[in-house]
Amino acid sequence: MTKRHRGKKEDYRMRTHLIHGNFESKWWDFDHHIIPPISASAAYRLGSVHRGAQGFVDFASDGAELSGDVPIYIYDRLDEPTRGMLEENLAYAEGGQMAVCFASGMAAISAAIGVTAKAGDEIVAHHTLYGCTYSLFTNWLPRFGVQVRFADLRDAESFHQAVTQRTRVVYFETPVNPTLDLIDIAQVKHWVDEIKVRRRQGDRLVSIVDNTFATPYCQRPLTLGADLVVHSLTKDIGGFGTDMGGAVIGSQQYHGPLLMFRKDFGGVLSPRNAWPILVYGLPTLATRMVNQQKSAMRVAQFLERHPTVARVSYPGLETFPQHELARRQLVNYDGKFAPGAMIYFVLQGDEKAANESAERFIDLIATHAYSITLAVSLGQIRTLIEEPYSMTHSALPDEVKRERGLEPGGIRLSIGLEDWHDIMEDLRVALEQI
Repeated sequence: MTKRHRGKKEDYRMRTHLIHGNFESKWWDFDHHIIPPISASAAYRLGSVHRGAQGFVDFASDGAELSGDVPIYIYDRLDEPTRGMLEENLAYAEGGQMAVCFASGMAAISAAIGVTAKAGDEIVAHHTLYGCTYSLFTNWLPRFGVQVRFADLRDAESFHQAVTQRTRVVYFETPVNPTLDLIDIAQVKHWVDEIKVRRRQGDRLVSIVDNTFATPYCQRPLTLGADLVVHSLTKDIGGFGTDMGGAVIGSQQYHGPLLMFRKDFGGVLSPRNAWPILVYGLPTLATRMVNQQKSAMRVAQFLERHPTVARVSYPGLETFPQHELARRQLVNYDGKFAPGAMIYFVLQGDEKAANESAERFIDLIATHAYSITLAVSLGQIRTLIEEPYSMTHSALPDEVKRERGLEPGGIRLSIGLEDWHDIMEDLRVALEQI
């Protein structure tokens, strides 16, 4: 059969690439399929002992990966085609050489740390993190001999005071969950490079960025100097709130170690979870983010004007303290400003009054609002609201939360695809009743 003529992929814009993916994928010849197929086999027929042996030789081998040959599939936990196609497209979306998918965002974070730090090493992390990441860093990593030192990665002095000769990883989210503070990725790279110059070759120092809030549509940390990017695919990349997943994306040198980590620790993303993210999530990311951002800007401006709201944090607002950095760092594939779809705001009053007002406000939303849902996730087609202090970031001690900008009563709003008029009306009605 004669192959259909297709234009050069590089001649098309990224929004088109996200929909059509890599039509020359080595993971599966699906030239007759408009939609990539899903595999559903835990093990694969090998045909001969030699083929099975070769498959184990090739597994996690960068040489085999770069050869362009279709992998020899042996067992789902090692490799399989549906997940492989998703990984290929995620790497392309982030500007990385490879991606490895995991069962959840936390599994991906654990793997990224697992292949870059060992017993006796230290991690310097930004002082504000997602609650489960904080719990991993403070409860579990010390059991494996890895210590975490917290610093304000917006401040050079704080960063340099935290770094020691044993520091091997710099870890942060940007925008930060939930406050939306930004870390200057290029600046952190500059600091890391200054330290590397003074170190021996083997004493590496790598930076890992959680890009879940921004998504690759709004920000690509690898192009700004980060070594690895982690994602919760459950959020905006998945987009519909139906499937959990995580990914680590970076240069080829990390591919083999990440595959081995996944094989041995077992946090593998199943084909059934990979398929919806590949077919529905990533292809619609650009379209969803364009619309969600437009609504987020209108909602943020509405909240900023409302008399019961004390403060609104949204990178798209000119009043955002790091607006200049936001415009420089949060850009889409066409270089246009892309501030995302997350909003954080605090109600008027002292700490006690603001906290009580927030609880009443969110309860009113949960009980009466149609367009806004009380739930702890984010990045869905539905607008979601929650109180991070007592919910997603409850793992942080109270004094730590207060020190790091998480107020009791702070409200996190993840804007979905509902009509923005409806979102604002539901917010208005609840705000006027507290």
